[in-house]
Amino acid sequence: MIITEKIKQTLAYPAFLMGGVALLVCSLLLLTHNLTAQPIADRQREDLTKLLNQVLPRDAYDNQPLEQKFKKIINGQEYRFYRARYQGQVSAIIIFTETSGYSGTISMLVAIKADGELSGVRVLSHTETPGLGDKIEEKKDDWILGFSGLSLINPTPSGWAVKKDGGQFDAFTGATITPRAVVKGVYETLKLFKSNQAYFLNQNDATK
Repeated sequence: MIITEKIKQTLAYPAFLMGGVALLVCSLLLLTHNLTAQPIADRQREDLTKLLNQVLPRDAYDNQPLEQKFKKIINGQEYRFYRARYQGQVSAIIIFTETSGYSGTISMLVAIKADGELSGVRVLSHTETPGLGDKIEEKKDDWILGFSGLSLINPTPSGWAVKKDGGQFDAFTGATITPRAVVKGVYETLKLFKSNQAYFLNQNDATK
């Protein structure tokens, strides 16, 4: 007890105590990370696989697209995408893209076949008005399913707009800005693919 009390009265004791507590906390955090990192990664992969299967039919590829992840900077902006292959050839790309909605950024996953036709579109995240703009979610409305099968020539450029603007796409009552933004975002993604088609469909020149 005499030695313990002497130690407590030294200037080094508080620092020693804090160091011990910090070491214990760091050890617990490291242990928690090691225990949860893989389950979290597995869950994220499962969720992404489900989304992939929603925008691209399973018979459209015979590889593992999630293992074909690439990125490219175009006009100063980085785009992440996956390549789907069938019998060795790129059959489609699945690209992450964004557009500006009424309340903020709308993040989307867009699947485009090698011939430039849309396979599917899904909204990943947004901050649009509940009950109005959130109809861009597949679970809230089937509106987003209407992009499948479309391309830069179907419809014509003038058709790539909501009906209020002379296009072919329906808007939501009280929420025209949101569908307008999604239509524009998908159209711009198709144009991006077209102008960089040789790169997106190339077998070897992308960097992970």
